[in-house]
Amino acid sequence: MAAYRAGRWPYRAERDGGTGWTTGTMDDVSTPLPGRDTYLAQWSALHGGYDLARGLWLVRAWLTVVYWLARPLAARRVRPSAVTAGGAVLTALAIPPAVAGGRWPLLGALVIVLSGLADNLDGAVAILTRRASAWGYVLDSVVDRCGDLAYLLALWCLGAPGGLVIAAGSMLGLLEYTRARAGNAGFDEIGVVTVGERPTRIIIAAVGSFGAGLVPGLANLAASIATTATLAVCAIGLLQLTATVHAALTAGSGRADETGDDAGGEHDERQPAAGMG
Repeated sequence: MAAYRAGRWPYRAERDGGTGWTTGTMDDVSTPLPGRDTYLAQWSALHGGYDLARGLWLVRAWLTVVYWLARPLAARRVRPSAVTAGGAVLTALAIPPAVAGGRWPLLGALVIVLSGLADNLDGAVAILTRRASAWGYVLDSVVDRCGDLAYLLALWCLGAPGGLVIAAGSMLGLLEYTRARAGNAGFDEIGVVTVGERPTRIIIAAVGSFGAGLVPGLANLAASIATTATLAVCAIGLLQLTATVHAALTAGSGRADETGDDAGGEHDERQPAAGMG
């Protein structure tokens, strides 16, 4: 790692013709890294086969940006858990500027955006370095919920009413709890990208913090609007998710019942024949 200690960029990438992979060179050791299309395909496979070609174009665009930002980290073999930990620290740093007030929330808005970016980078690094794991999924989910709490706490420090913050947090928690329970019930697909997804909530928190710092005299109003928006998108997202999950699970249950009825009917018909023999 002499090149790294000397301050030189040790990574070089070359397209490996037509394979969808690139060759990363780190201290003269070749390490294959997935190309963008391969990364997107692997991301889709890990998210229930979500069709990026037919889905919201912003999702594909965002994942492309994340891919290029994650490549240098993957080339240096940075552990995904380290990126997750860095994101958790950044998230916690969004609270002090809100407490300080004045123009400091402008810095808080930047911190919120960076923490949201880090939240996506850990998953990208995990895919690029082939280190995606069940534990990483659990850790990332816990850090995400802590981040959601930190953003709401920051909005409360900026002047959002406590009751409104609690309502938004409750609706957010219900949305994520429904998603988790649906997964336990067999709904392993994304199915729908709701308006209440975490990137939307991060943007709302960042805009609220930015507004509070831009016009300190209206910090209470900016924080209240952001908190109300969080409550609204989570409520709508819950309705979207519930409808999709209900349709998917009841359809699957219906097919299972039909199969069971058919199997049971054949068994009933065969049983008398066996008795008559």
